[in-house]
Amino acid sequence: MPVKLKYGNGVRSLIKPSGFGPRLLRIALIALAVLVIVGVSTFTYFYYHYQKVVDDRLAAGPIFASVSQIYAAPKEVRAGQKLSAAAIAAELRQAGYNTNTQLGTFQLNADNIFIKPGPESYHNTDGATINTSNGVVQTITAENGVTLSAYELEPQLITALSEDKNRTKRRLVSYNEIPPRMVQAVTAIEDRDFFNHGGINYFRIAKCAFSDLITHHRTCGGSTLTQQLAKNLFLSPEKRIKRKLIEILITFQLENRFNKKQIFEMYANEINLGQRGSYAINGFGEAAQTFFGKNLQQLDLAECALLAGTIQSPTRLNPYRHPERALTRRNVVLDSMVETGAITASEAERTKAEPLRLAPPNIDSSEAPYFVDLVHDQLVRRIGDQDIAHQNLRIYTSLDPELQRAASEAVEIGMKNIDELVRKLHKTPKGETPGPITYPQVALVAINPHTGQILALVGGRNYGVSQLNHAVAERPTGSIFKPFVYAAAYNTSLNGLSLGDGGEAGGGGVFTALTPLNDDTTTFMYDGKEYTPGNFEKGEYPGMVSATDAIDHSLNIATISLAQMVGFGNVAALARSAGITSARGTPSVAIGTYSATPIDMAGAYTVFANSGVHLTPWMLASVRNANGDIVSDYSPEAKQVLDPRVAYLTQSLLESVMTRGTGASARAHGFLAPAAGKTGTSHDVWFAGYTSNLICVVWVGNDDYTDISTGLSRPLQGADAAAPLWAEFMKRAIQLPQYSDVKSFIPPEGITTARIDRTSSLLADSTCPDKVMYAAFLDGTAPVNTCSQMSESPQNFIQKILGIGGSKSTPDATPTTPAPIVRVAPNTPPNGNAPDNTQQPGQPKKKNFLQKIFGGGKDKQQQQPPPNPPPQ
Repeated sequence: MPVKLKYGNGVRSLIKPSGFGPRLLRIALIALAVLVIVGVSTFTYFYYHYQKVVDDRLAAGPIFASVSQIYAAPKEVRAGQKLSAAAIAAELRQAGYNTNTQLGTFQLNADNIFIKPGPESYHNTDGATINTSNGVVQTITAENGVTLSAYELEPQLITALSEDKNRTKRRLVSYNEIPPRMVQAVTAIEDRDFFNHGGINYFRIAKCAFSDLITHHRTCGGSTLTQQLAKNLFLSPEKRIKRKLIEILITFQLENRFNKKQIFEMYANEINLGQRGSYAINGFGEAAQTFFGKNLQQLDLAECALLAGTIQSPTRLNPYRHPERALTRRNVVLDSMVETGAITASEAERTKAEPLRLAPPNIDSSEAPYFVDLVHDQLVRRIGDQDIAHQNLRIYTSLDPELQRAASEAVEIGMKNIDELVRKLHKTPKGETPGPITYPQVALVAINPHTGQILALVGGRNYGVSQLNHAVAERPTGSIFKPFVYAAAYNTSLNGLSLGDGGEAGGGGVFTALTPLNDDTTTFMYDGKEYTPGNFEKGEYPGMVSATDAIDHSLNIATISLAQMVGFGNVAALARSAGITSARGTPSVAIGTYSATPIDMAGAYTVFANSGVHLTPWMLASVRNANGDIVSDYSPEAKQVLDPRVAYLTQSLLESVMTRGTGASARAHGFLAPAAGKTGTSHDVWFAGYTSNLICVVWVGNDDYTDISTGLSRPLQGADAAAPLWAEFMKRAIQLPQYSDVKSFIPPEGITTARIDRTSSLLADSTCPDKVMYAAFLDGTAPVNTCSQMSESPQNFIQKILGIGGSKSTPDATPTTPAPIVRVAPNTPPNGNAPDNTQQPGQPKKKNFLQKIFGGGKDKQQQQPPPNPPPQ
């Protein structure tokens, strides 16, 4: 500051600078230099530090390791099948033909298609030409000119195994497999300058930083696609300044190492697009399958825009949960594409008018997760390596994707109906609901009866809610076990034995469908203990009934009585040979008190549907490496358990169950094709049934093993719940080309089918046309007299009581009119498939000793049947 000095008479002003200003400037410059040096040093340190982080990540292997993939069974095309050449081309395109030429190629020319598998195909490289006309396969010709009856297409990819414990799923795609519209949609809404900037949009970052500072919310998204990729691959999602700086450093590293196409490809495979059930959906390839059931290359403009819009907030914009939000966001993306010049305004308007077209949301129908989990478990057991997912294997299975969709749809509909029935039965007469309702779980298993392959499997009502697989849970089988009792009885006939106590010869005659069985209250002794069972309907004991009626109406006591005559040990041994390994030779074995899984029971029924041969259900066909080389092949296990005649005779009884017995509820729900089946009710409810080309077992029960009927106003039965669900599935199945050719069951040599009068259990003639049925007999065991001769032939009456056939009848027993014995489709009632309930076991009546032995005392009750058949 100026200082005034006074000397003598004058005054002189002296100005002297202090020197503080230049020192401050020098300090500032030094500080700035230090900051620059420190900043550059820090940046350099962290740049090279994160360069090493990226290097280490890349050196560890590919960013996205190829995971093992699960494939379905190859679809068989047969001459005469309803299938067009265009539909075959769509199947092959879906499998990857023409996109991956190493897998295979095809050429479609109008109604003809030439197929040529590649070196990586599941099949060998033999090609074929399939000619179709009016949507029907006419001829199949191999490359060498040989006419083929069938040709297998490339198996479809079901899903990839999840990558990690977070159950992440993705389908890797290359940049060239990404539709241009997908690239345009993503860049338009997420990063318009992606192909021009160096990885950072400084203007957007500054704008977002200012916005966050003003609003005190860290919600602004200023990241480029490369920054998003850096964050997803290397960092946590937290919003902090330090993380943002690290993100920028890694972004520089990625931009230096990869070109823009490579970066977009990585982004397209990494980006999270939501959750499906318990799985995380990562990448556009997986999302395309999840949302649209398509390969990424097949997406149209609307679908590309929807996926691009979902990136912002996959949960909030989930199109299944929030379709309106997803549609609005899709249209925003379309507007952005107009602004960038990717599409015209008219294209955008046309596309905005399109509704959402999503694949069914049921994860069970598209990816069969319960099935896939079982496949993984089997692979671990057989190959012995826990890290199956990261071995890049191609795992070929038994699954039929179309049948799996039918199973999932049937379960979804069927369980809604069962829930409604449970709610209805849970209410009191006043309409009140007494306490909380327990809704049951479900399992459905469908297998090929002639190969044993598991074609469809649903292990629960919702995989996203519970991954517990009920298809492999052991439960008491209930009355679906009873056919093994009758099969064991037929075995005695085949061996020339008569039914006797403990299965020994003598006493009971040769077993046939007409053999009388006692269904009165009985106490059975076993191992020094008393066992007094009851029928399902308490108090209903119709006395002597035919074997057909006993199984038709699932009568417990009659079936146990038959098992006692055959020998409980013999019944259990037969069951064990058919895969029901828990069965033991006790009285209760006859009514299914021992446990088995739904898969076990599906396998057990192959002995009836497959001419006595038991096939162990299987899922794994082959395991190949990435080049298509075989790692391991698996062969099904087969074993002859029953004579084909015994299998057919038992099957004939099961056809009767479907026509006149507890299985008639499946007919009432609209399934009318030739079939055999049996209901089951214990704590749970079952239905096991089959056609000439498909076995299906349905189980419904509670997770906590409580009785499914607890708290209900009346018991829930297999005919109420399991049989309608079975029918729902089978109706869908026979609409598919591969299961549409359902045939009637053909008896083997040695079987006679006869038209029987239900009242007399003799051959029906013109005097008894109203109450008839068809029954199958081992040759020489069918009745020989007609119903009109019942009063004329005491000998035949005794034969009827003892179940003895008429092959050795005396001349007096020879009918005056020809006996109507024919070989026809068994158990077809005269008036079609409608259930015949005109002759049912009567109400209980106390009988004397002789009546119990000879079956007397029942005629009056049989003339007055109850209005409804006794439920199981």
